[in-house]
Amino acid sequence: MMPWGGMMGWGGGGIGMVLGWLVMLAVLGAVVVAVVTGLRWLSTEQPAARGDHGDPALEVLRRRYAMGEIDQEEFEAKKRDLLQ
Repeated sequence: MMPWGGMMGWGGGGIGMVLGWLVMLAVLGAVVVAVVTGLRWLSTEQPAARGDHGDPALEVLRRRYAMGEIDQEEFEAKKRDLLQ
């Protein structure tokens, strides 16, 4: 004889078995949603990581400004031209 009237305390079937399946499906669904969300997040480029929409011309301009090849006034003027 099994304790609590059945296998693993669920009474051998009925509502306990249905609840067990529902909980298992909910956990499985949560895992699938987490994996899909993680993959989508990893595959999407983050705007903050790539600068102003990943424009290579702006990156060159920033590099030139950082290295001192152009001053702030020229940098701002060229940046305005590129963003128009």
